[in-house]
Amino acid sequence: MIAVLEKSASLKTKADIVRFLEQSGFRVQVSETPEGSFVSVVGEGAETVADALRDMRGVAELRPDAPAYPLVSRAHKPDATRVKVEDVVIGGRELVVMAGPCSVESREQILAAADAVRAAGARVLRGGAFKPRSSPYSFQGLGKQGLELLAEARDRTGLKVVTEVVAPEDVDLVAEYADVLQIGARNMHNYRLLSAVGMQPRPVLLKRGMMSTVDEMLLAAEYVVAGGNPRVILCERGIRTFETSSRNTLDLCAVPILKERTHLPVIVDPSHAAGRREWVPALARAAVAAGADGLIVEVHPDPPNAASDGRQSLAPGAFVDLMGDLGSVAAAVGRSLDSAEP
Repeated sequence: MIAVLEKSASLKTKADIVRFLEQSGFRVQVSETPEGSFVSVVGEGAETVADALRDMRGVAELRPDAPAYPLVSRAHKPDATRVKVEDVVIGGRELVVMAGPCSVESREQILAAADAVRAAGARVLRGGAFKPRSSPYSFQGLGKQGLELLAEARDRTGLKVVTEVVAPEDVDLVAEYADVLQIGARNMHNYRLLSAVGMQPRPVLLKRGMMSTVDEMLLAAEYVVAGGNPRVILCERGIRTFETSSRNTLDLCAVPILKERTHLPVIVDPSHAAGRREWVPALARAAVAAGADGLIVEVHPDPPNAASDGRQSLAPGAFVDLMGDLGSVAAAVGRSLDSAEP
């Protein structure tokens, strides 16, 4: 529920409203915008105080049908959120590209990948140290050693690092090495993990679940923000449908829908949607045209010999070509590409 305040409401009046709601057991978020002041009531049972709140001095209107995710809703915060990772800004006019291998396999591999994606203009290095896999016999990642190698690659190239965290007990360890903590598609409904990353300050990259709706994704983001961490980046990575030609079906409709419903930045993962490297550039270009704030792309120095997801990984040369294309598409839609200096 959201209360729209009268434009003439004084600071004392606003404070009285906030005090009433907090004493009633609710969390409160106050937004000051050019259009006016809004008070979001966070928590179940808000309808129990609706009548009293409507009659309070300074309340112009109640919106009881506000989304179930008030903290991430654009109704709560009309202005777009920009998530800063030091000098990298996701959600601004410039598009940010994150790139690297599915998993960290060795020192030589991750350093070669980092050098290649930085030379092509990527700003963030992706790479999995912990890998949740469908088969227990598949490569599960190097764990802490992989985190250490990612940190070394960051020191060498200046790239920021995004890597996945798969369990609540690993959050502090991963946050010690990574700049952005990724919640993978399989964990989008892992509410203990969502709450855990919400209680630490690193930005969170939240991937859409394979069979999740847009609203379910936003509710998952609400868990993180409700935990105290507003630095969330949403990632559309394709959903599972009846179509089997591609690994997943990239839902490009989700990009403008998310932009309408939430103030959080939205990026796209064309690699997991396609499942084949030949289709990744076309999906990446389409994502930029649809309004995405960035991309996360799998790039491997030797895709045929990758330990995981080699079939969908671009070789460094193909990634260079893609970055050139992305710059042109970005310019056509009034944006630009945030590219690392060589």
